[in-house]
Amino acid sequence: MGFFAKSKDTDLTIHAPFEGTVIPMSEVPDPVFAGGMLGAGVAIRPSTDADEFTVHAPVTGRVSNIFHGGHAFALVTKLGTQVLVHVGLDTVELKGAGFTALVEEGAKVKAGDPIMTVHAKVIREAGKDLVTPIVGTDKSQVSGAEVTAGPATQGAAIATFSLV
Repeated sequence: MGFFAKSKDTDLTIHAPFEGTVIPMSEVPDPVFAGGMLGAGVAIRPSTDADEFTVHAPVTGRVSNIFHGGHAFALVTKLGTQVLVHVGLDTVELKGAGFTALVEEGAKVKAGDPIMTVHAKVIREAGKDLVTPIVGTDKSQVSGAEVTAGPATQGAAIATFSLV
């Protein structure tokens, strides 16, 4: 490498947004996520039966989007990689019931910062699965994900996204 050359970051570590069981994206019971249509990623199922829990940022970045209904949010890293966190399956149908944002769009966050409160009781009573996909949505930036399946504490490294 030359004197002024910069090394390219080729990996992005994804941290568990809450305590749970990590599963490969291919095991998510939703064909859009399992088939990788939104991009490479990892998923985590909460281990708590509590009525509510907090979702933390899986990466450091800027909150680029809090989806209408509050069921999902996107972060953009300093390298411009967008990471989507989609809490639960078909939770958009709840039209915001069960979710409270703790940050606003544009906020700068560090991995581990609280992003939203999930009122899990409301979501479970609606019959929705709380498995949470975490996806690198730009396929031209994220070429794959190496997943560490199994139990994970909040903040633990659970996957590495390979950056193009």
